[in-house]
Amino acid sequence: MNDFYYRKLDVYHLSKKMVADIYQITKTFPPSELYGLTNQIQRAAISVPSNIAEGLGRFAIKERLHFIEIAYGSLMEVMCQLEIAELLNYITNEITAQLEKDITNIAKMLSGLRRNLQEKNNFK
Repeated sequence: MNDFYYRKLDVYHLSKKMVADIYQITKTFPPSELYGLTNQIQRAAISVPSNIAEGLGRFAIKERLHFIEIAYGSLMEVMCQLEIAELLNYITNEITAQLEKDITNIAKMLSGLRRNLQEKNNFK
């Protein structure tokens, strides 16, 4: 197995865990949400580690930055959708609060990765 760079990053592994958590939580959503909120939040969650991997698979730093920014945007989308799920009483405040801690941690890591890439880009 190749040792791809993105696999060495904690942010990648934490975002994959978040995907698994989102899938577990959305199992409890009403069937009427299957093609609505359930699908939307799952797709947004999957987008986070996917864009980290794709971005860090690029050679140009500007492209890497672009994909890290997309991952960050998808992460904010997940948070918004969790808030909506709570508003609709699909999940409890406790579930939202726990996931928000994870999302905040991932967001900080993505911001750090972005800063690091920007610094590298400025040295070129």
